[in-house]
Amino acid sequence: MEHKGEQIALGEVTVTRIKEFYGSVEMSPDEFFPDSPHSSWDEHRGWLAPDFWNPDTDRCQSAIQSWLLRSEGRTILVDTGVGNHKDRPYAPVWSRRDTSYLDNLAAAGVRPEDIDIVINTHLHIDHVGWNTRLDGRTWVPTFPNATYLMPRRDFEFWDPANGNESVLGRGNQNVFEDSVTPVHQAGLARLWEGSYRIDKNLRLELAAGHTPGSSVLVLESGGDRALFVGDLVHTALQIAEPDTNSCFCEDPAEARATRHKLLGQAAETNALVFPAHFPGQGAAEVERDGSKFAIKEWAAFSRIS
Repeated sequence: MEHKGEQIALGEVTVTRIKEFYGSVEMSPDEFFPDSPHSSWDEHRGWLAPDFWNPDTDRCQSAIQSWLLRSEGRTILVDTGVGNHKDRPYAPVWSRRDTSYLDNLAAAGVRPEDIDIVINTHLHIDHVGWNTRLDGRTWVPTFPNATYLMPRRDFEFWDPANGNESVLGRGNQNVFEDSVTPVHQAGLARLWEGSYRIDKNLRLELAAGHTPGSSVLVLESGGDRALFVGDLVHTALQIAEPDTNSCFCEDPAEARATRHKLLGQAAETNALVFPAHFPGQGAAEVERDGSKFAIKEWAAFSRIS
């Protein structure tokens, strides 16, 4: 029986996981999370390995994936991964890839033209890649009928014309040009500020720190709650150790404060937390553990066949 994805129903909204890549990101915990002593990884080895960390190679594991939501008759794609054929000279692990992402989307019953809304939680290399596809020698919007919701703060920060410096150095090179500009020039981008109401079930809120415009998608439907937090949390260790930042956070202090705030909100409202890059079971309920947090329960996805 063909496995067409993993799905969960939250109130009137269905959430389907669309995978692009799963495996090593070729970084050790010390490199990826310099705030975190290696002893923390050893302490939590029982639930970090093998999904989040391979102790044998000492490399972090990650998932590149999208969350596909169906809400009020519309089809919504949260983050668009790395993309195919993109030239990434300063991020070779993501350069000129050739994945079956669109086939995985099709297996879930969705064609690119079926997408009504694309949400880029922020404009990093691994969140906007499938915004566009190569048509001959031209980058064109992959989802031609969609409105692409982008945080204005990130749009302005990553626009090369503005000359902003980043902790990524040149790690985001070419990304704005091949994955953001074509969408904007096609008139499909909507730049939002502060907050943005999508429908009665969904709204976007600014959650800055990782990048200036990082955002969270808040789902409230029936009695169910969820937070799609992008890169607020890269690894489950950041739930147990919420002061731990990745090396990619533009404003470390703001990233820590935002992480504490949103994990606290999730714990208080029993909201599922959907990070962008969690492998394994993908999402979790969290609970307070003193000044920190713990995983209360992993999300219960069902398979679509």
